[in-house]
Amino acid sequence: MLAVVSTLRYTAIIVKSPTVPDLGAFIKEQRTRSALSVRKLATQAGISNPYLSQIERGLRKPSAEILKSLARALEISTESLYERAGLLDDIERSSVEDAIASDATLTKPQQQALTEIYRSFVGNGQKETT
Repeated sequence: MLAVVSTLRYTAIIVKSPTVPDLGAFIKEQRTRSALSVRKLATQAGISNPYLSQIERGLRKPSAEILKSLARALEISTESLYERAGLLDDIERSSVEDAIASDATLTKPQQQALTEIYRSFVGNGQKETT
């Protein structure tokens, strides 16, 4: 599953993969994709290397404040990590479809095509367009 996550300063594509079942593995995957070492990410997040390593291995459950620091350092949304940690319900995704539908520069067939593509990325490819 693919989700585009954006905040005021950061935009990132978060890949929700069945091979990344827990928060620690997800953080490690995002760190690897960002080409950051454990030491570099820990420094940027303001935590120790051993603590980050323990988080990635699932030995420690980070606080909301640590997740916020990690999200900032990884340049992903805090909400995506909160959701992975079970602190939030699924992120509302309808705003993307609303944005497509309200874009006056797109024709109706273009809006439908983009909506179908988006839904296929987030796992809702079976829904009909409106």
